[in-house]
Amino acid sequence: QVQLVESGGGLMRAGDSLRLSCAASGRTFSNSAMAWFRQAPGNEREFVASIKWSGISTSYADFAKGRFTISRDDAKNTVYLQMNSLKPEDTAVYHCAGAARALVGTSPSEYNYWGQGTQVTVSS
Repeated sequence: QVQLVESGGGLMRAGDSLRLSCAASGRTFSNSAMAWFRQAPGNEREFVASIKWSGISTSYADFAKGRFTISRDDAKNTVYLQMNSLKPEDTAVYHCAGAARALVGTSPSEYNYWGQGTQVTVSS
C-alpha cells in the first residue's frame, strides 16, 4: 500500500523559513512526478510545485517562484519543499502528491497518491 507522510509543518512568523518533507513508502517514485499542493480553509486545493523524475525539471506556482524550492532524494524516496520568506497568506495545509506517470501538470486530478497533509501557519 502506498503511503505519503508529510512532516515539518508548524507555527512560523512572517519572514521565517521552513522545510517540509514527504516520505513515500510502498512504491518507488523515482520515475514519477511528485508535487506539493496546499489548501487553506474555504479554498480549493492549489498547486505549489512539482518535480519530474530525476529532478531535472521543476515547476512552481507564481506565488512560489523565488521563495520555494522543491527537491527530491530518490534514494530515500523523499521529496522536500523548502519555503523561505514565509507570508501569512502561505498559511494552509500542505499536501504531498505522487503521480503514476512521469509527466503531469498542475491539476490535483493528475496525481494518484496523496498524503494527509501538514499544517503551516504563518503569523504576521
